[in-house]
Amino acid sequence: MTDTQYDYDLFVIGAGSGGVRASRIAAGHGARVAVAEEYRVGGTCVIRGCVPKKLLVYGSHFAEELQDAANYGWTVENTTFDWPTLRDAVLKDVDRLNAAYTSTLESHKVERFLERAEITGPHSVRLTTSGREITAKHILVATGAWPVMPEFEGAEHCITSNEVFHLDQFPRRVVISGAGYIALEFAGIFNALGSHVTVVNRSETLLRTYDEALRDRLLQITMARGIQYRFNCPFEKVVKREDGLLEVWLKGQPDPILADQVLVATGRRPKTNGLGLETAGVALGSNGEILVDDHAQTSCPSIYAVGDVTDRVQLTPVAIREGQAFADRVFGGKHVTIDYSCIPSAVFSQPPLAGVGPTEGEARNKYGSIKVYSSDFRPMKNIFGHRPERGLYKMIVDAATDRVLALHMIGPEAPEILQAAAIAVKAGLTKADFDATVALHPSMAEELVLMK
Repeated sequence: MTDTQYDYDLFVIGAGSGGVRASRIAAGHGARVAVAEEYRVGGTCVIRGCVPKKLLVYGSHFAEELQDAANYGWTVENTTFDWPTLRDAVLKDVDRLNAAYTSTLESHKVERFLERAEITGPHSVRLTTSGREITAKHILVATGAWPVMPEFEGAEHCITSNEVFHLDQFPRRVVISGAGYIALEFAGIFNALGSHVTVVNRSETLLRTYDEALRDRLLQITMARGIQYRFNCPFEKVVKREDGLLEVWLKGQPDPILADQVLVATGRRPKTNGLGLETAGVALGSNGEILVDDHAQTSCPSIYAVGDVTDRVQLTPVAIREGQAFADRVFGGKHVTIDYSCIPSAVFSQPPLAGVGPTEGEARNKYGSIKVYSSDFRPMKNIFGHRPERGLYKMIVDAATDRVLALHMIGPEAPEILQAAAIAVKAGLTKADFDATVALHPSMAEELVLMK
């Protein structure tokens, strides 16, 4: 396997989820592997994405739990929230994960270069800090994606999801630009922790890839919780006043919105700028994404790409699977492909959404005749909380075969429930199979086998 004309058999650019998995699997197959990372080992998900964000979600849940505690007989007095304590605890865990990912590379004898790497040819890279030139038989690009900051006056006063974990002070007023999963997750976090939150979106649709019924339910619930929305309102400018407050001016609106922080969460773009891909003839798509075939190979045969940088499915578990499949194919001699159908996903809003398979509209367009089953219920935990919020589960079934095509859920613990249910959808089980399963009572999950 080893080709002595090159310094390494594999050089990986980017030590995120996909890059780390590819590195250790390739090394396990006997390859000489090196990885370059310009920031911290672990990538977006671990360092500045899903993991620290989920910890903030957990922290924000205590506001609701403490409020409900009295109804369950607990006396909880003088409760206060301290942002630096939560922030620092989250960042400490990020340090732990960075060390764990680093240890994984070390234990697999993967050499690490903590600096930026740029491609200089089909088999070569240059480390930009040290200037070292390195050759490799194969190069894997796994640099992920980066938050998009639109161009408008005062954009320099705004933050993205990269900076939100490091705020010195807790903002009492937050304006969030965007209505995708990142925007709504942080809207829920700040709202629960006591901020006045306004979500501003240039269109009238939130979470456009999710089922419409769930989107509508989330909008109703979050508005009742105090989150305000401004739809069809693009940003015009953001002005920083002498007192430090930010004025957010929206097009067509006579008055600005005042905020302590403005979070821009309008999407993520593949991080390919300045990688030198053109030196090896690597083709890019219209969004700057690296174009790859079914085997993660680019237009340059010796260069591959996995994860968000390909802009196929921007999910951490997908990047991990792509990284492992690449390493198993190229260095393990295995014929592995990735099935991109039936991928479960979740939005850790409050309450959370989760889904697998096509939306109702997509299913009607693809399959024609479908049956839709649903359960609209009040979660038991909301009864003592005196909240009228209701959960909603939907099941989309192919009318011709009775096969369950999709499940869509909103309600407490929806992502935890969906992971197991997604196995049934992936396996092609039928509505009759669900109906034949005895309910686990009392639980929210039992609604999956009781839908009408």
